[in-house]
This record gives sequence, C-alpha cells and structure tokens, in this order.
Amino acid sequence: MSDNADDANFGALLEAVESRKRLLLEYVMQERFVRRFQPAHIREAVFSYVRGGGKSLRPAVAMLACGALGGDESRALPVAAAIEIYHTWTLVHDDVIDRDDTRRGLPTVHREFARRAAQEFGWAPDDAEHYGRTIAMLAGDVQQSWSWSLLFEAHLEHGVPAEIVLQLGQDLASQVTPLLVEGETLDVQFSGEALTLSEPAIIDMLWKKTGVLYEFAGRAGAAIALNDADAKLPAARALAEFCSLCGTAFQIQDDILGIVGDERQLGKPVGSDIREGKTTLLTLKALERADAQQRRLILRTLGAGEASPAAVQAVIQVLRELNTVRYAQERARRTVEEALGQLAALPRNANRDLLEQWAHYLIQRQF
Repeated sequence: MSDNADDANFGALLEAVESRKRLLLEYVMQERFVRRFQPAHIREAVFSYVRGGGKSLRPAVAMLACGALGGDESRALPVAAAIEIYHTWTLVHDDVIDRDDTRRGLPTVHREFARRAAQEFGWAPDDAEHYGRTIAMLAGDVQQSWSWSLLFEAHLEHGVPAEIVLQLGQDLASQVTPLLVEGETLDVQFSGEALTLSEPAIIDMLWKKTGVLYEFAGRAGAAIALNDADAKLPAARALAEFCSLCGTAFQIQDDILGIVGDERQLGKPVGSDIREGKTTLLTLKALERADAQQRRLILRTLGAGEASPAAVQAVIQVLRELNTVRYAQERARRTVEEALGQLAALPRNANRDLLEQWAHYLIQRQF
C-alpha cells in the first residue's frame, strides 16, 4: 500500500497523530530542556531521533486513551512526552545492539558520532567507532533520566496527583523496563535459533520488546483520565490490554516490512533482519515448511552478516514462496481483532474511534 493509500484510508487518524506530535515536539524542544544537555555532541545525540521523524505513536496513544475516557489530553502531555523520550533511549541502544547503520533514513547515533569523531578529531577507525558507541550509550542514559523528569512534571506543572505519577513511575521502573530489557535480550539470544523455538516464545518476546510499552501508554492515559492509577479498574484494564495486543501486532508488522517493505519508506535496508539472524514468525514458519534445499539456503544466510544482496533476496523469495508473509499478516490481523474486543467495552466517542482506526492502521502501514 502506498503513502497515498495510507492517507486515503487513515487520513483522520494520521492528522490526529500528527497534531499530537506537534504538541509533543513543541513541549520537548523548549529551551529549558535543550540547554540542559552538554556538551554539544551529547545534546545533538539526545535530540537526533526526536527531530529525525517517526510518527510518535506511543505518546499519541497515551493522549488518545486519556481522551477516550473523557480526560483532558493536555494533562497527559508530560506523560506522553516521557513515554516518547523513554522509547527513544531504547531505540538508541537497540541500534548499537543490532549494529544498524540507519534509522528513519538517517545515520544511527553511534554511526553518526563515529563519523564525526573521525572527521572532527581525526581519530583512527577503531577509536572513532568506540566513540560513536560511547556517545550512543551516554545519550540513551541521559534520555532515560529525562523521561523520568518529564513524568514528574505531570504533577509539578500540570497538577496530576502525585500518587498517580508515583504509581506510573513505579510501573515503569519495576515492570516495563525489566520486561523490555528481557525482550531485547531474548531477541539477541534467539538469533539463529529458529529450529528450537516455538511460536508462543516468539510472540512473548515481541510483546516484551514492544507490547509492554504500548500497554503502559494506554494505562497511563487511562490513569490521568480517571484520576486513579488502579490498573484493575475495568476501563483502565481494557485500554491497557487493547494497547498491549496492538503493540504485539505492530511488531509482527515490523518484521513483515523488514522482508517486503520499501527501503525508502522504512529508512533502513530490507533484509537486515536476515543478516542479523533474527528469528521472526516468518523465518520460524519458513523453516517448518521448507524442503531440504530451502532450509539449507535459509540457515546458510540467516545470521551471515556479510551475506550478499543476492543471497538475502534468495531467502526473501523463499519466504514469499512458502507464504510466510501471509501467515504473519493473518497472525497480526487476529491479534488486532482480539484487541478490538477489549476496545468494545469502552463508550463510543471520537477518541475511541481513532484508537480503532489506529489498530487497523498498525497492520496495514508500510513503514
């Protein structure tokens, strides 16, 4: 589906997300924040992905969830900003882990500052690469700290009760971060292990990598709207579960796009997951369905960092022939349908309708 098709089918949603992104950027780009981060390389690294694009779906979901339960979205803005900056530090560190060169069509933080170390300091390649990774690690650390500061501002500047902010902070620290790190660790450990893994194990890893932060976004928006951080309240539980399932579907679609997407839209090379040896639903199902020759091809290329473009394309062709893309698409669709069952428990209003559109958009988007 093209960008124009996205606009035609999801115009209201994309405009709603974009309007909230503008509010978010205006908030986080305040001079009081910009001047906080020194020296210049750290400041530029911290704001690199913030300025570099992306739809900012997680903070938009937090605000939409707040409005869906009758809350004032402006009170949720600092928490939405905290979620966005929290997500950004995970991207910066994830790019180091995955050794990615680009994100959203731009150099990743560690690559950009390796280049700048060589150019500005005249450092040798090994030292420059180490510097790039160092800046990425430190920038991610600062972003995580900043996310906490933004969360506290919900109380200090916007009057969200302190007990709600404290509970959300406790959830972020004691639940979200450990689960997210567990998911990222499993993703690395699963590389090249598709023969020994099961579909439930893959889905669990995807939820921990992505679904858990979306779940938190829904729960946070609900807490602000309801003026109560009790996650067991029916409306809060429904929104959290809806966002959790949608987050998992989002990651399944990401894996699909990593195989069949458009590099210009993705902002990163198609097939990079194959070179990195990532075990996805597509590779898992392909190895189940492959004949001996196809299996040898997949296993020979999966995780081969220096695999040629032709070898990667050969694996992609096998994945297509074995209908693994269709299988993963159907799995994502079923996950969204399950999520919409949770959303049905909420009162009908404009924000709920936008969340419903968002759920469908996640599995039809092309980047």
